[in-house]
Amino acid sequence: MEFVLDSHSHTFMSGHAYNTVQEMALAARELGLKALAITEHAPTIPGTCMPIYFTNFHVIDRFMYGIELLMGVELNIVDYQGGLDLPSAGLRKIDVGIASIHPNVGNGERYPAYVPGDVKENTRAFLGAMESPDVDIIGHPDDPRVPVDYEALARGARDCHVLLELNASSLHPLNVRGKGGAAENMKKMLDCCQRYGTHVVVSSDAHCACAIGKFEKIEAILAEAHFPEELVVNRDLELYKSFLHRFQG
Repeated sequence: MEFVLDSHSHTFMSGHAYNTVQEMALAARELGLKALAITEHAPTIPGTCMPIYFTNFHVIDRFMYGIELLMGVELNIVDYQGGLDLPSAGLRKIDVGIASIHPNVGNGERYPAYVPGDVKENTRAFLGAMESPDVDIIGHPDDPRVPVDYEALARGARDCHVLLELNASSLHPLNVRGKGGAAENMKKMLDCCQRYGTHVVVSSDAHCACAIGKFEKIEAILAEAHFPEELVVNRDLELYKSFLHRFQG
């Protein structure tokens, strides 16, 4: 499969990443990508951007070194109803919105964003976030610390026209998600997505330029699952954009 975009990445502005926008764009060009989404963490994550950061995207050249840049945000789901940590009024200029759960347990993390609940509560949190007009993608729903009903997620994402993410960072051997079984959760999710015709997006979640577009492990999982290419939006930039509220209508 030919990938033309990476839909989830962070610069040093997120507080725990290591490159500039320019360096990330150059890395994407070297890989032959057409587009890169820069999606900094929303304010609940310690050390990241203040809300004003997400209101000033008009100053960013959306084409840099031949790469189309999409400036977005990785929002935090903060409760079992799918509440988010930035108000809609502050997100009018974003190109892409990812909603993720960053649990406050495991690996010494002390994020204040979300206390994991049971399967029903966690699933409801994701489904509630999908209903927000600011959310285009559900980020790393593979986290074994946050058990969910993947059948309900696949149905909900299809009905809300939201993408479910296959997050390459989750498969890193030092990532707490990878150590806990993210690969198996991805396989369960892909099985449900195939049955319900739900689209997915492959993302690096790169916090360093060297990680952009590193999709080899995800490709292996897709191949093992015999997942249909037509449900993977990374092969077609316009198909991907058709899931982004910013480009609809």
